Amino acid sequence: MSDFLTGLRSALFNLLFFTFTALAVIFGVPLLPFPPGVMHRFLRGWAKGVLWLLRVVCGIRLRVTGAENLPVDGPAIIAAQHQSAFDTVVWHALLPRPSYVMKEELMRIPGWGAMARHVHSIPVDREGGASSLKRLVRAARETAALGYQIVIFPEGTRSAPGERQPWQPGFAAMAAATALPVVPVATDSGRFWGRRAFTKRPGVLTVAVLPPIPPGLPRAELTVRAETAVVEASALLERATGGADPPGA
Repeated sequence: MSDFLTGLRSALFNLLFFTFTALAVIFGVPLLPFPPGVMHRFLRGWAKGVLWLLRVVCGIRLRVTGAENLPVDGPAIIAAQHQSAFDTVVWHALLPRPSYVMKEELMRIPGWGAMARHVHSIPVDREGGASSLKRLVRAARETAALGYQIVIFPEGTRSAPGERQPWQPGFAAMAAATALPVVPVATDSGRFWGRRAFTKRPGVLTVAVLPPIPPGLPRAELTVRAETAVVEASALLERATGGADPPGA
């Protein structure tokens, strides 16, 4: 596919994505008086709509491997690799009741922040040190008690494909406090929807869900096992494509 056509399709997607998301906020805010389950179903529809736009407009198809490792119901911690804004959308489509751990400033976005709080998203102050970690752990306990699947990006920021960021201690502290299984997840989403990138590249985007790690491990061992599993799975995704850009890049 030519660069011109890829750019044209990307421009159309960006326009539709932001319009669709703005409409989701307009129609989602009136749902705040209803139970969180109603908002979850609404956000699942929004996420599936975004995936449809990616497929139809940009030629990006989603492939989920290891879907049997996803929790069908009940609480768990999803420790997901983070390469793209795509990763903040997809879990609304894949999990029954996701609770995202997200930057505190995102919770201040008018409308969207209220919707995120309604479905028990967990704010985190990345500059808050020990006090922020304590608040994170307390919120994780409360959210897990409600049966939510907590989605956290342990790297704390988006990384480029092939780039390795150190994992932050929050996910292991949450796992220890909640005694929940940890499901590591690798992805190559950054090859198709890069960090702050205008262009969306066509191809098959993979989300690789790895076997859950049972609760009860020491924090250091849990971190090593989860991070190693994600790094190895990510390397397999890289090797499967030879590290090359997707077609049209």
